[in-house]
Amino acid sequence: MSADPALRREIPDATVARLPEYLRTLSRLAEDGVLSVSSEELAAEVGVRSAQLRKDLSHLGSYGVRGVGYDVETLALEISRALGLTEDWPVAIVGMGNLGHALASYSGFVTKGFRIVGLYDDDPALADERVVGVRIRPLRELVDHHQVDPIAIGVIATPAPAAQAVCDALVGAGISSILNFAPAVLSVPDGVDVRRVDLSTELQILAFHAQRKSLAAGDLRSAVVAP
Repeated sequence: MSADPALRREIPDATVARLPEYLRTLSRLAEDGVLSVSSEELAAEVGVRSAQLRKDLSHLGSYGVRGVGYDVETLALEISRALGLTEDWPVAIVGMGNLGHALASYSGFVTKGFRIVGLYDDDPALADERVVGVRIRPLRELVDHHQVDPIAIGVIATPAPAAQAVCDALVGAGISSILNFAPAVLSVPDGVDVRRVDLSTELQILAFHAQRKSLAAGDLRSAVVAP
């Protein structure tokens, strides 16, 4: 059973944040030829409690079959629909340094329901360069381009000092969904959704966990050699 559009709008943000991981795992299972999976098996693969997984999937109207579990392909399609991935989402990237080039070249965009339609950078050295067939334009052309070929999602891949101005340009053009890779907190009006991907913060969190493991290993060695 699949959820109707009204039900999908009621999906909690915390559940939405977990759906991509469920989808990634289901896609891998499908590639391995797995036809069905129990909630316990899927939860273990993703790293959540089975009760949490069942609650999350209930928001989609998907309850599985007792003794059988979930049909892998059907559930993957339900999640894709809930996330809007059965549509083609046009994306523009602003900031064509190393990160911008890497993002534009990422094959996952075209295989996950996204399409690069615009690349922007005001560096004259990059003028008219093409990445994956898309020409790099100056940011001043964003509004005109958006009017001709509407952009659904804007990606900011600039240094932090330029991020707010770029965000303002995206919002001013009428783009209300923004993915921000710059290490900066952006100010946006109501109705604009911003997701922040801060690589330095993630590295610092990993450094914390690495340090804790190192200290724990040192304490264990001290205990072993103690008289």
